[in-house]
Amino acid sequence: MTDRISEISDFILQLDALKSVNRRTYINGGERVENSAEHSWHLAMACWAFAELLQDNYDLQKLIKLALLHDLGEIGAGDTFLYSDNRDNAHVRERESVKQIASHVGNPIVNIVELWEEQESGDTKEAKLLKLVDRLLPFLHNITSEGRAWRDNGIHKNQVLKMHQFIENENPEIYAWFFSKLEYAVEQGWLNDS
Repeated sequence: MTDRISEISDFILQLDALKSVNRRTYINGGERVENSAEHSWHLAMACWAFAELLQDNYDLQKLIKLALLHDLGEIGAGDTFLYSDNRDNAHVRERESVKQIASHVGNPIVNIVELWEEQESGDTKEAKLLKLVDRLLPFLHNITSEGRAWRDNGIHKNQVLKMHQFIENENPEIYAWFFSKLEYAVEQGWLNDS
């Protein structure tokens, strides 16, 4: 039993490395950037809240698991900014990192890779909700920080629209809310209108 506790303790400490992966999103109206572990927790809570709001018979346990591990690959790959030019191949590095973490001798969670692949492919309704909420959180942080990450990185309205367009098909009501906030950000000068 002592060996098993030592092995799982080592695994848990490996997961702790997600706290060291900084993102470009500012929290608390611009106080500091968040790390990926904070984002994963916030995403899990937000997914739970949206699942309750939308009442679409989501598998809540699965949804929260998907949220908690969706950025796990960033332990080895780092965070890729939403508007980065190399975003298209980030999943390759993240996938290898997830496989490495899953193969840890102290890992008792047998379906980490399977769940990570599910959230990555976005085919289930839980994975679709996760993706929608994952895109809304940094957007919301930009609204509360007066577009700080957008301004820091020279982001334009058309870039934000492109990365959030899928929401219109997933949930028109949420998209209408998003679009009104986007227009407000442009009016305030937080986002370049192009």
